[in-house]
Amino acid sequence: MTGVLAAGSERIAHGVGIPLALMSILVLGVGAQWLATRLRIPSILLLLAAGITAGPVTGWIHPEALLQDLMFPFVSLCVAIILFEGALSLRWSEWQHIGQPLVLMLTVGVLITWVLTAAAAHWILGFDWFPAILLGAVLVVTGPTVIGPMLRQIRPIGMVGPLARWEGIIVDPLGAVLAVLVFETHHHLLTDGVEGGMTSAADALLVTLVIGSTMGFGLALLLSSLLKRHVIPDHLENPLTLTLVVVGFTLSNVIQEESGLLTVTVMGVALTNSKAPLRHIIEFKENLSVLLISTLFVLLAARLTLADFTALSWRGPVFVAAMILVVRPLSIFASLATAHVPLRDRVLLSWLAPRGIVAAAVVSVFALQLGDAGRGLVPATFLLIIGTVVVYGLTAPWLARALGLSSANPQGVVIAGANRFAQEFAQAIQQAGFPVLLVDANPIQTREARMQGLRTASLNILSERALDDLDLGGIGRYLGLTPNDEVNTMGGFHFAELFGRANVYQLTPVRATNGKQKDLAASHLRLRFLFDDHVSYRVLSERLSRGDLIKLTKLSDEYPWEQFVAKYPEPLVLAVAQQKQLTLASDDHKIQPKAGQTLIALVSPPRQEEGEPG
Repeated sequence: MTGVLAAGSERIAHGVGIPLALMSILVLGVGAQWLATRLRIPSILLLLAAGITAGPVTGWIHPEALLQDLMFPFVSLCVAIILFEGALSLRWSEWQHIGQPLVLMLTVGVLITWVLTAAAAHWILGFDWFPAILLGAVLVVTGPTVIGPMLRQIRPIGMVGPLARWEGIIVDPLGAVLAVLVFETHHHLLTDGVEGGMTSAADALLVTLVIGSTMGFGLALLLSSLLKRHVIPDHLENPLTLTLVVVGFTLSNVIQEESGLLTVTVMGVALTNSKAPLRHIIEFKENLSVLLISTLFVLLAARLTLADFTALSWRGPVFVAAMILVVRPLSIFASLATAHVPLRDRVLLSWLAPRGIVAAAVVSVFALQLGDAGRGLVPATFLLIIGTVVVYGLTAPWLARALGLSSANPQGVVIAGANRFAQEFAQAIQQAGFPVLLVDANPIQTREARMQGLRTASLNILSERALDDLDLGGIGRYLGLTPNDEVNTMGGFHFAELFGRANVYQLTPVRATNGKQKDLAASHLRLRFLFDDHVSYRVLSERLSRGDLIKLTKLSDEYPWEQFVAKYPEPLVLAVAQQKQLTLASDDHKIQPKAGQTLIALVSPPRQEEGEPG
């Protein structure tokens, strides 16, 4: 067996087995993603395991022999595309609520993390000061590709979700820029002295900020204008967008090293907030990012050797423990000391800083340039990636529930659609005391819903990133209320992965109300039907158009269900709330309202009777 593997590796080194190696990377990467989804564990762990197995354990894949001089340009370009795709999820509307604490985390917090990480690398890992400071700069980043799935699992309420998501995207280019500044400053200190080194670092930082922001905004403005004017044919939108990302990244790096990551991040944030039609672009980038992340983790992990890990000895686990137990908590509590962030939010944020692909990629590039001086950088980073993903992944959900920031049985609802019925039903649920989020790709309808005081998100409910981008704090159910039966159904299957099949509902499809419900049920392409098996979107729209309304009523011994029916004949019961529990009416769960419950029902205009509570 060993001889076969050695022969395969030799063929790859000579270029004969390159197609086989490329195939292996894709199969291992996508296979690890699929298996992680099935096992409900962080995919990064299986991706690293696959890469380590294919590289140092079996010797089957040799990344340097495979890609040679293209290795790190390819890695850098992939990271740029991943960051651009992540930046497309950042909305300026969230900035109004998290602006001050986010700025503090990205300035004071980054500085504290940098200093403490460098100190830990020097005193615990035994690194010289230069590689220790360089590692500190790289490890200020958190992992947006890991943060998203963790937030999806935890579903925290409050400021934690938006802060963690924004930090994960924005801090990544900052980490890369800091690492370049450290590297360049060290070089100029050796050649030009202290004054020359500091001047060069300041100049490099200024140029990076100017180039990154100017080129990022400029390319976003150009692409947004082209999209709004429909100058680009539909089939060329994705290729042109990808081309502009590559152009911006490359030209920025030519002008100022590592400014490209800042350019693509600024470009993504500016583009997604430009109101240009981006649905097809976002969906394409989501699929591309999954493939790139899978490939990169396998490729970078395959570069490791077992000797790299054993050389760290006991120092490696102690370093990881210091980063989790000391560095991150001190960074959060010190940076947010003057911010209006609740204590429990700070505690959870201090326990939520997994590292991911950006840290792995950036440190790999600099370790190669440092040679023997940077030998321990890569294994220390990968050990931290594994440690943070395992520790935070296993304990953060429990901590969130203990702090009251997450619930084991969340009662809120996410609604697909922001039409009239969805808005009125959402208002009733919200008035009953439960979180509601309306999701619709139609900006006009979401704007109307926001004017009614409802929380909204303007995106495609079928988007692969919907589960990561949406703030699902306190939400545990999906309601498909759009006019499109297929969208309702497919959106439900999308959210069933998170909420479970028992908590995803849709309006009864028109074909089911036409007597074809048996066929529909047999096809397994249905969710639980809301309200009743004859209530479709058309039925609800017709009732609202003729003057019916959704009414929220507290039932009691003084005002029982029977009296309510006398005033509102033949009401359609939608839901009842009691003791912080929301129960939805469905075809398989009929509700008999009773005293003590808050009733939500669709009713015809009332008869004039006395006795209803005000």
